[in-house]
Amino acid sequence: MSVSTPFSIPVRVYYRDTDAGGVVYHANYLAFMEAARMELLEAAGIDVVGLAEAGESLFMVYSIDIKYHKPARLNDLLSVTVRTTHLGRVRMEFDQRVLRGGDELVTAAVHAVCVHPRSLKPIAVPAAVREKLERYR
Repeated sequence: MSVSTPFSIPVRVYYRDTDAGGVVYHANYLAFMEAARMELLEAAGIDVVGLAEAGESLFMVYSIDIKYHKPARLNDLLSVTVRTTHLGRVRMEFDQRVLRGGDELVTAAVHAVCVHPRSLKPIAVPAAVREKLERYR
């Protein structure tokens, strides 16, 4: 069963997130999106720390295609969404968006790979992880 709407977290823009022009510094959107992916994994019941400590798997981003459409500013309340778009044997792809109300500010396609925690070589996404992420496609 899949979820009809993407997973979402709220993010407030603080001074630390802005540049000298008073808008969110471009790299901070990556941190907002990472927080949303981590919260998605937590909500799905995937213990990423436990998987790494047990020597089972680790997830690493290997590419991001990001587009900046409009700026966010100090004190804006944003919604950062994430949806699983592809679950391959080793690769996972996520569609992510940063929204302010109905305005789309940033869109990104995030590509991650499952690796062995010690060798960092690609391995298959564990079946339990795959099953839990399918719900967010």
